[in-house]
Amino acid sequence: MATRRRFIQSLGIISAVTMFCGPKELWAMSNNKAWFMPDESAPHLRTWMAFGASRKIWGKKLLPEVQRNLATIALTIAKFEPVSMLVRQSDFAVAKQLMGDKVELIVCPLDDLWMRDIGPVFVLNDSGYEAAIDFNFNGWGKKQDFDVDAGVAAFVADNADVDLITTQLILEGGGIEVDGEGTAIITQSCVLNDNRNPALSKAQVEAELKRLLGLDKIIWLPGIKGRDITDGHTDFYARFARPGVVVAGFDPDVESFDHAVTTKNIEILRAATDAAGRKLDVVVLPAPQDIRETYANDDFAAGYINFYVCNGAVIAPEFGDVKADALAFNELQRLFPERQVVQINIDGIAAGGGGIHCTTQQQPSTTAISSKLDE
Repeated sequence: MATRRRFIQSLGIISAVTMFCGPKELWAMSNNKAWFMPDESAPHLRTWMAFGASRKIWGKKLLPEVQRNLATIALTIAKFEPVSMLVRQSDFAVAKQLMGDKVELIVCPLDDLWMRDIGPVFVLNDSGYEAAIDFNFNGWGKKQDFDVDAGVAAFVADNADVDLITTQLILEGGGIEVDGEGTAIITQSCVLNDNRNPALSKAQVEAELKRLLGLDKIIWLPGIKGRDITDGHTDFYARFARPGVVVAGFDPDVESFDHAVTTKNIEILRAATDAAGRKLDVVVLPAPQDIRETYANDDFAAGYINFYVCNGAVIAPEFGDVKADALAFNELQRLFPERQVVQINIDGIAAGGGGIHCTTQQQPSTTAISSKLDE
């Protein structure tokens, strides 16, 4: 059992061109060199989130639970590092009541809550500078209203006081997984999709991603088009625990479409090598089979791969399946021995097809820059 976000029909688009501050400075990628995306376990300056759930998209029943889930995620991360949460002016009082002064609240127009996808991807360069890439969010191929969220990457870059890198590529942060040493895992169904990049070849996409993210090798997973709104994001299927070690999801339900998808992913990953030539050590985490029923639906994202690594901790979901939850906890603790594994209930967000990682976006610290420059 591991279904994903449903398609949500567009309910109209409102221009947001004038709603967002401009970035500090727009840098063409060709004017910069040696950008790299640190792995998620590198030191963070802070985590960005968006308190963007709405009744229009989430419905009357789910909305309060989703808002509570967002607050739980933010407050849990805030025990380990600062959290900056974007919030509509109309939702500010609710967010303040749920999170108090423990989370920084920044007023910003929003369509939805998926900061991993609508926010920028932060990168560093060999001169010690930080920048943010705007990957031109288009509602996962125009499946949901996105005109407001399309401005979030620039808004965050401006508030973070970093330069904004522009590109022709259209993709989302949830489709990118890197090890910080030149290797990425990316699903073809997201990036090599006519609803994102119809005019670009695989070679062109690879070349641009390698320059933007400092990659030497991309391991492509086939993914699956059209079964969820994201077209099969990487962060639901495979994550680096560290260079050379990948955590992969497996759906044991043979009646689920994700059974075949996850089986194929594991096969590809076990046969792959990374940019350094290492054969990958693939650790498999089975999805839970016995989840709580309160918010269960056909789109419920039941899986443990969508965890978030922050300073000193790994924030992971639990679903009420005692055996599967315990296995996930123990494996994550083994894989991240110097971090505290914290499991939380995010069933409301899971009912919308997402998870903890989907709601977050890390901003690396200067410590991460120094570590890379020392290599």
